[in-house]
Amino acid sequence: MPDDVPPLTPAPSGPLTSVPSLAAVDLDDRAPSVPPMDAARRRTLLGSLLAVNLFLFATYAGVIVILLPAQVAELDPAHKAENLAVVTGISALFTLFAQPIAGALSDRTRSRFGRRAPWIVAGGVAGGLLTIALQFAASLFWITLVWVVAQVALNALQGPLTAVIADRVEDRRRATAAAFAGVGTAVGATVGVVLAGRLLGHLGLGYLAFGVLVAVVAVLFTVLNRDRHPFGGPRDPFSLGRFVKGFWVSPRRHPDFAWAFAGRFAMILGYQAVASYQLYILTDYVHLAPADAGATAGTLSICSMVTTVAGTLVFGRLSDRLGRRKVFVFVATLVMGAGVAIPLVAPTVAGMVLYSLVVGIGYGAYVAVDVALMVDVLPSTGDAARDLGVLNVATNIPQALTGVIAATLLALFHGDYAAIFVWSAVAVLASSLFVLPIRSVR
Repeated sequence: MPDDVPPLTPAPSGPLTSVPSLAAVDLDDRAPSVPPMDAARRRTLLGSLLAVNLFLFATYAGVIVILLPAQVAELDPAHKAENLAVVTGISALFTLFAQPIAGALSDRTRSRFGRRAPWIVAGGVAGGLLTIALQFAASLFWITLVWVVAQVALNALQGPLTAVIADRVEDRRRATAAAFAGVGTAVGATVGVVLAGRLLGHLGLGYLAFGVLVAVVAVLFTVLNRDRHPFGGPRDPFSLGRFVKGFWVSPRRHPDFAWAFAGRFAMILGYQAVASYQLYILTDYVHLAPADAGATAGTLSICSMVTTVAGTLVFGRLSDRLGRRKVFVFVATLVMGAGVAIPLVAPTVAGMVLYSLVVGIGYGAYVAVDVALMVDVLPSTGDAARDLGVLNVATNIPQALTGVIAATLLALFHGDYAAIFVWSAVAVLASSLFVLPIRSVR
């Protein structure tokens, strides 16, 4: 993910019951359906997906929302917003293609442990160690450098992990698998912010806890869920030109893929603007003391978690039963846009709580259905990790831009964080329009 509170891998949902349009999907590129999995292995996989997403996104959220802003603020309180924009912008820029590259390499990996496991373990362990090392960074340069490399490592875990549902779960059960991953994401984001908020005065202990947890859970995931086809099947001879060219998905041949990319891009551009600056919003817009802001951030995350989990489970299942995707994504973005506007009217703790509840339900519904839509517009399920990684660029680019946009808005409006909420609402609402032209799903 990304340099954000997660998204990063939003919670996938189930398959579509409709048949993709021949104009939008080259059926010759589609991989065969995944064979059924026995009940015991399926339960283990579902529980593991929940756990690994929980701890991965707890790390993302705890570091990005609380620990990193606090560490940056200690260096230079007067320029904390600008410096945080430097850190998050550069790290997002350098990790822009980390997920699709790691995903593409994992698509080609052949080993006794399978295609994904080596990348999940290496990314989790390296990312965990680098997260621990962040506490020793004593300047903006070193904070940025260590976080950039940590983000690359964590993306090397997340990219292949994203493809596990496409690899191992049969079509009719993807909604359930996606719901477990989505619940892990939502709960993890909350756990991360709450834990980091409680450890705000002990940054070293906070980084240590998240680093150890994400490394351990990555290893356990691969131990408990061994690939049924460890060597991964045949592999074409490597060609650098073909490898690089594979990252380009033609909007003309695959217009639905392009529209899905644009919709996520706009949504993250708006959503992340508030999420990344939440600590500063609480101190400088709601006017809380730093210690109170840390505790309040935890409360807001709990509120968001409850409604996000509800949105994920309820609307993901409902979307599956009705065989509809676009209407749910469209309405979810409208709900999020309305929620973002609440602190403009009520710049108080109560207003932020209501914001968290409303945006949470919209975001939960969005991620539950949007990733199902993403999977169904993939050009080729044989290269699922690569193509899902390319879609995740629609998360990483907005992250790189968010800090610059927020800092610019604060400069133009003399530090008034209301400008960020206005920008967020406009971008999120605009994202709802990009789902309408998609033709291959209903």
